Amino acid sequence: MSVSYQSLAPDFAVTGQLQPADMQALADAGFKSVIINRPDGEDGPSQPLSADVLRAAEAAGLQARYQPVVSGAMTAADVADFSHLLQELPGPVLAFCRSGGRCTKLFQASQESAPHQSQG
Repeated sequence: MSVSYQSLAPDFAVTGQLQPADMQALADAGFKSVIINRPDGEDGPSQPLSADVLRAAEAAGLQARYQPVVSGAMTAADVADFSHLLQELPGPVLAFCRSGGRCTKLFQASQESAPHQSQG
């Protein structure tokens, strides 16, 4: 089983909906952490529950966090929470939602709002 993803930075990538069974493949690919940005139930019963994905991630040795963000309704708090997760979690990190677009927007917004390191 292989998971396709798009790298946005050396330690960060995004992808669409993942299944619990995908978590070991992510660990095997070198990822250390997973962020779930898709709210439970967004796509009805065909969508796996975040709790099941989190359990599978932990079993595969991954750090995992559930940070649901409503599609088209991203807030400043969502961006701040996402930025905090990127600082807290060991990289490389893979974030997923329905298509990867929401995670891409969160990442881009978090980079734009990050304080510049070269001050001082």
